[in-house]
This record gives sequence, C-alpha cells and structure tokens, in this order.
Amino acid sequence: MSAKEVKVRNTVLAGGKPTICSAMVGKNQSELIEQAETIVTKKPDVVEWRVDFFENIADADAVVNTASSIRKKLGDLPLIFTIRSIKEGGQEIPLDESGKVELLKKVCETKSTDLIDYEVENDKADIDAIKQAAQQNDVKVILSFHNFNETPSEKEMLNKLEKASAYKADIGKLAVMPNNMSDVLSVLQITQTAHTDLDIPVITMSMGVDGGLTRLVGWKFGSALTFAVGSKSSAPGQIPIEVVRQLEGYLSNDS
Repeated sequence: MSAKEVKVRNTVLAGGKPTICSAMVGKNQSELIEQAETIVTKKPDVVEWRVDFFENIADADAVVNTASSIRKKLGDLPLIFTIRSIKEGGQEIPLDESGKVELLKKVCETKSTDLIDYEVENDKADIDAIKQAAQQNDVKVILSFHNFNETPSEKEMLNKLEKASAYKADIGKLAVMPNNMSDVLSVLQITQTAHTDLDIPVITMSMGVDGGLTRLVGWKFGSALTFAVGSKSSAPGQIPIEVVRQLEGYLSNDS
C-alpha cells in the first residue's frame, strides 16, 4: 500500500476515488444509536462521531459505553472520533484541553474507534501524547485545521497540511469558509498540490453553499474523504449522501 494511502478496516483513504463520511451529532446515546441506524442504511464509507455534541462528554465511562454501542451498530464501518474545539467550529464542552486529551487516549484504548481527529494547531506535546496512544492501539490520527470565517492564502493552507505531515499524522485535513468562488478554486488547487507533494493523504473542503462544489468533486483533485449528510449535518454546506453518490457515479472513471 502506498504511503499516501491509509487503510481503516475495509476502507482505503487515498484520494482520487469517491469516499464518503457521514457524521453523528446526537446529544445522548439513544439519539446517536438512532442516527447510526439511519446512516448505516445509506452506506457511507466512514462514520464520524462529533463527541463535542454529546451532553455527557465529561463522563468518560458514558463516552466509552456509547462508543462501544455505536461500534456494534456500525459493524465494520470505520469510525472517526472527534471532539472539535470551539475555536474551530465545535461546541462548548465542560472539559479543558488536558481532560480532552485524556479522554481521547482512553477511547483509543477501547478500540471502539478507528481514527482520532485532533487539531494541528494544538500543543505539540498533546498531539504527541494522542499519537502515542493511537499508535499503541492501531488507531489512525487525523490532524486538522478549520476556519469558519474565511479562506486563508494558498501558502497558509498548504502550510497547515505540511505541518500535519511534519507532525507524522496519518492524514491531514483542511476545512475553510469561502467568500467567493476564487476561494473555492484555491482550495481545489491546494488539494491537488498537497495530494501530489505530501507523503500523507489529505482531506479538504470549502464550506458553505459555494463550497459544496468541493464536497462533490474534491476527490478528483485528491481529497481522500468528503462529508455528506446521512442523518444530520455537522457543518455548513454538507450535501445529502444520496446526491453525492449519484454525482460521483457519473464522475467515476468506471461509470
């Protein structure tokens, strides 16, 4: 397998082919199980649990128990475990950074999740601690950057993905908000550049209505994953999974 590919269960994240993730944003275990049941019927390639929406996030046992229940519902679908920080578009939670890191490490040990998403701008020591726990339990690490206000310069965006690679992430992720269609084109250009030049897969997207274009065709430029609505949206501009699947069918080389 190429260094630019990451295999999680039976799914290969590499770019150049359509791969879809649907997120769960339930506030409690019953909501999450209901969302998981709905999502599974729509056959995504990957599922993300946005744990910052979970009302009992401060109770590690509740989180671990819920992760285990979700794992059973998903079967062999890969699961991304994400506690998105409030500064990068997440919900406010009753955990400080050290508490979040400890929870992420504990979840790695349960083997209920396949990937951890953590922001690349966090403290390097925290990133290293999570990477160590992940590697010991065969969990992959996504180092991500989100800007819900604007699209940074192409140089700055590429720098975020290069930083993820330098920190030895398994995957780098970039999500930004466009103010015009030139911003959308910039994201696609950076995607192609990073896919060609970096030694890890990248996940990229432009958010909002205009950015929806990148969610539909980003894989053609090298994005390893796109996010589509399977139950409820977790970010602006996400498109129903059925629509994404239909268009990707037309754009695939074997269509």
